[in-house]
Amino acid sequence: MIPHPLKAPPLRTGALSARGNRLELETEAGTLSASCYAPGIFRLQLGGSQGPDYQILSGAEVVAPCQVEVAGIRGALRSGGLSLELCAEPFGLRLLRGERTLLESSTDQHISGRLRVPRLISEGQLSGLALALGSGEAVYGLGERFGPLNHRGELVECWDSDALGVNSGLAYLNAPFAWSPSGWGVFAHTPARSWHGVGYPSWSHRSYLLLCEEPGFDLFLLAGDPCRLLERYSYLTGRPGRLPSWSYGVWWSRCYYRDAAEVLEVAEELRRRAIPADVITLDGRAWLEVRTRCTLDFDRSRYPDPAGFAAQLRELGFRLCVWEYPYVSTENPEYPELEQLGYFLKDGSGATYIYRWDQEPFGALLTPLPDSGLIDFTNPAAAAWWQQRHQRLWDLGVDVIKTDFGEQIPEDCRASNGDRGSRLHNAYPLLYNRAVHQVSPQGLVFARSGYSGSQRYPLQWGGDPQSDWEGLAASVRGGLCWGMSGGAHQTHDVGGFYGPPPDPELYVRWTQAAALASQIRFHGTSPREPWFFGEEAEQIVRRWLRLRIRLLPQLQLLGEEASKNGLPLLRAMPLAFPGDRLAASFEQQFLLGDSLLVAPVTRPGGRVSLFLPAGGWFDLWSGQRLQGPLQLQQQVPLERIPLYGREGGRLLLGQPGDRSPAGSAEQVVWRFGGQPAAGELLWDGQSSWPLLEE
Repeated sequence: MIPHPLKAPPLRTGALSARGNRLELETEAGTLSASCYAPGIFRLQLGGSQGPDYQILSGAEVVAPCQVEVAGIRGALRSGGLSLELCAEPFGLRLLRGERTLLESSTDQHISGRLRVPRLISEGQLSGLALALGSGEAVYGLGERFGPLNHRGELVECWDSDALGVNSGLAYLNAPFAWSPSGWGVFAHTPARSWHGVGYPSWSHRSYLLLCEEPGFDLFLLAGDPCRLLERYSYLTGRPGRLPSWSYGVWWSRCYYRDAAEVLEVAEELRRRAIPADVITLDGRAWLEVRTRCTLDFDRSRYPDPAGFAAQLRELGFRLCVWEYPYVSTENPEYPELEQLGYFLKDGSGATYIYRWDQEPFGALLTPLPDSGLIDFTNPAAAAWWQQRHQRLWDLGVDVIKTDFGEQIPEDCRASNGDRGSRLHNAYPLLYNRAVHQVSPQGLVFARSGYSGSQRYPLQWGGDPQSDWEGLAASVRGGLCWGMSGGAHQTHDVGGFYGPPPDPELYVRWTQAAALASQIRFHGTSPREPWFFGEEAEQIVRRWLRLRIRLLPQLQLLGEEASKNGLPLLRAMPLAFPGDRLAASFEQQFLLGDSLLVAPVTRPGGRVSLFLPAGGWFDLWSGQRLQGPLQLQQQVPLERIPLYGREGGRLLLGQPGDRSPAGSAEQVVWRFGGQPAAGELLWDGQSSWPLLEE
């Protein structure tokens, strides 16, 4: 139920004092504590711990020089040119850089003179802050969102959901972290449901109301330019490790391959047609018996020799990915023993919570799912059992797990750590993916659901898009939005997951967009291999996938940088050009790293509108140098999308003809104009660059 913050009474406040390196303000809901957590990061805590800690935070508090001042009803923390000021009566806060205010409490007053929205809220199971927004001030982040990147005017609920597509405000990947190009960020450190009224007109179009479904809160206020904000947020919640080189290659999948013979037939055909392919994924029905899943056992009626099957794929040069979800059917032979061991979540009476799937959303498309127990990852023994089951898969030759679902935890269940389902719900996919990631020999999962901190356990994919042009556009936006929420790696289902099969034009355009993403995976409820879409489409797709193989050295380099600074491989325009409002309005184009501008075609007919920000840009097809800012309308043939090299930028490429996901030993560093460094090759646009060389 959506809360009504306007009805919440103002929280009465009392004395303000200094205690060590923090400010403490007494309120009727407990002590509000403010401290310097790390350079550029302040922490606000109201009340004590609200429940179990799920290790959402990974960055420890840093002892940094911090000056604490109190004068009557006013106090301040000052550190590194930043200040957090508090006023006791009436309550207010300001975050400043020098003399410039970056963020302050809401200034929205009613005609009566009182504040329209409470600046500080704690009433029952609801707490939060109201912060001021300037006219036109944009706000980004808040997880994977498939609508506009700028959330101004929206009410965003951070609650992991099986969104059943990419067409609504529901999201598989949530993060209660929002930021503005004006230099501030806010992160709610809680697994509980949160609401973010970002200039939401029904509340206040000039305020950002952040509400947590807990009686107290733990908030972090961050300062810096957008890249620094992401660096600081990822310091708090973690960064990905280095990924294996083959993970940047091309992943192939269907809703399901029926048996080992069909998988091997597809793998051999990909090789015969010289289509780049590095990973084969077996979805749920492809390798598991649905009625009894999921204790990670191959269906031996279709895979009589799993190890031999995996070895055959490896001989063909493929890695193997298999699907799972963290639920066990009540019809599984092992269910009674697991129930007796207490490995499942419980209901209010202490009995095993039986999750009964709503079959309606799946319709005739997917197999009905069985009643199941929900694995309790707060129980160390249950988590260890789940991890041990994976060892059998590694021994058979499985390389990576597609960790699907995780969003189904009911609010009325109970966990072994004493937490209720309403608080565990968002943390569950974090625990689930952490458990699998910890035992992955590759340091990799392929996850659909997640929360703040999930970026530590790459990689994520963008749910189940509809197979149409809007599904493509929303998938691009969802990935960019996750990137602006701390997720360095993300991909989506090329061709869309459900609906009629895409036509060849859409299939090619989706491939082109994904070929320049951090990872690429073909998947859907109908075949997604290129030969199903005609000879022309197959030729174009093959060439774009070969271009991707050439880009692997650049992708790996960006991945290594992400492990150090938390920046996404794909950078939305508001992140790359925060001072350019016109650039920010182009929400489906992006930069790969900081040098290659990509403008996917997301409408039929090849017509695309794009924007080149200030500076020099080289058209990688024609070699023409253009000076931004410049808005363009282009009509592009099916085999191309607009690509521009940023003057002075660099791109690390493998050699033409490379087929290895590890990239070529002979790599070339191209510099787009400017002065090349030692070992770099200069490309000044005097000739076209044959990007799609055979």
